[in-house]
Amino acid sequence: MYAVIKTGGHQYRVKEGDTLHVEKIEGNPGDTLRFSDVLMIARGEEAPVVGKPTIAGAVVEATIKEQTRDDKIIVFKYKRRKNYKKTQGHKQRKTVVEINSIKA
Repeated sequence: MYAVIKTGGHQYRVKEGDTLHVEKIEGNPGDTLRFSDVLMIARGEEAPVVGKPTIAGAVVEATIKEQTRDDKIIVFKYKRRKNYKKTQGHKQRKTVVEINSIKA
């Protein structure tokens, strides 16, 4: 059984026991989250249930494992012959969650 959820502007295909790195969600490690934006649920050989746009009453429960930051990316801007160079770095904040259950 798996589900497709939407969080942080992205869609994720999840099943019980999966670990996800999603955009930062407020909370402390050990807190329980409920994702109610469930777009699709598939059970074994049955035809998947697709929401319009979401499935009413469907919930995916997860536990926050840690709050972390992604690897640093370097943003380098350069204009030739203009003596213009600019370097910036950025680390995106991430939340690591583990999927506990999928309820339809």
